[in-house]
Amino acid sequence: MDFNLTDEQRMLIDTLRTMGEREKFRDLAQQIDASAQFPYHLIPKYAGMGLLGMTLSPAYGGGGQPGINAVLAIEELAKYSPMIAAPVFESNVGPVRVIDLFGTEEQKKAIIPGVCRGELSVSVCMTEPEAGSDLTSLATHAARDGDDFILNGRKTFITGGGHASHYMVYTRFGDIKGYKGIGGLLVEKGMPGFSFGRQEDFMGLRGMPSCDLIFEDVRVPGTNLVVRPGEFVNLMSTFDIERCGNAAMCLGVASGAMEAARTYAMERHAFGRPICDFQAIQFMIVDMAMRLDAARLLVYRAASGAGQGLPSIYEASMAKCYANEMVIDVTNTAMQVFGGYGYSREFPVERMLRDGRAWCVAGGTVQMLRITLASFLFGRRFDQRKSN
Repeated sequence: MDFNLTDEQRMLIDTLRTMGEREKFRDLAQQIDASAQFPYHLIPKYAGMGLLGMTLSPAYGGGGQPGINAVLAIEELAKYSPMIAAPVFESNVGPVRVIDLFGTEEQKKAIIPGVCRGELSVSVCMTEPEAGSDLTSLATHAARDGDDFILNGRKTFITGGGHASHYMVYTRFGDIKGYKGIGGLLVEKGMPGFSFGRQEDFMGLRGMPSCDLIFEDVRVPGTNLVVRPGEFVNLMSTFDIERCGNAAMCLGVASGAMEAARTYAMERHAFGRPICDFQAIQFMIVDMAMRLDAARLLVYRAASGAGQGLPSIYEASMAKCYANEMVIDVTNTAMQVFGGYGYSREFPVERMLRDGRAWCVAGGTVQMLRITLASFLFGRRFDQRKSN
């Protein structure tokens, strides 16, 4: 088992680190949080560097790189802010991968090159007011009308809502109940009957577009069908790629918080000496480093094991679950190292704590991930609709 990064991967990290310092990404992160404005200006810059679509098929303009490279890039950029890493996340581990893996030739040609150029983006649309963890209870409905589908329903907490050009909408088809009736339609912004709710005002991840999507008799061409009813397994398999990206965001936020706390511990003096001289502070920093490294190994395992394909559901679920809880613990400890300054908006750790808290809900809660892991460990499925 090789834990070493390749020369190409080390060069990628060094390039992003150099850019972050040169472009003053720490200051940018603070500005994004204060203004709640997404850094759109980074998208063409990332496109020029080949960061957008680096894992997508080369035949359509992608980089054809393994998923671990995207994870490394997301982690490095998320050390400054998840908003700064978001374009790389969405173009490599988001729903565009569903199109890349399962879409038609026409869909791939229409979407993937634009994503790689930073001109298009695709948002995943699963959650509904009454369907989040219980995804098979989706109420959004698509009815066949000739060669088209008529889409009705509402999605909520959709990342990229109002910003993305395309939306991968998971919906129920016809009267088929349960997971067998669920598939995915690609809906374009501007289609008649498709509108957006108000932008959410979240505790963290400020600047990330997120809102409800409202579908009122939206006519969607049959050629926009990406995931057919009965192919639910494809939906969940590709979602595990996104979970690796979610976990990479946690690695970045936690790493940024730990480095800020380590630096502060060498600069801050108490009782006539730097506080890093005190064993209590040393143990806090060491515990942060151990939890971060443990999470990193789990995430890298899940991403590396997949190569250019799909990660193991078990490995991706374990990596996300552990990383989600790790980032909360590490950012909380970093705030404690900073003392009163950690609670001040003039220092980055209070923002990192707020940003870190989001990931254990997004992309599947840690409770649902534990149920998934239990099904593997016990060798059977646990149906939440009845007592086991």
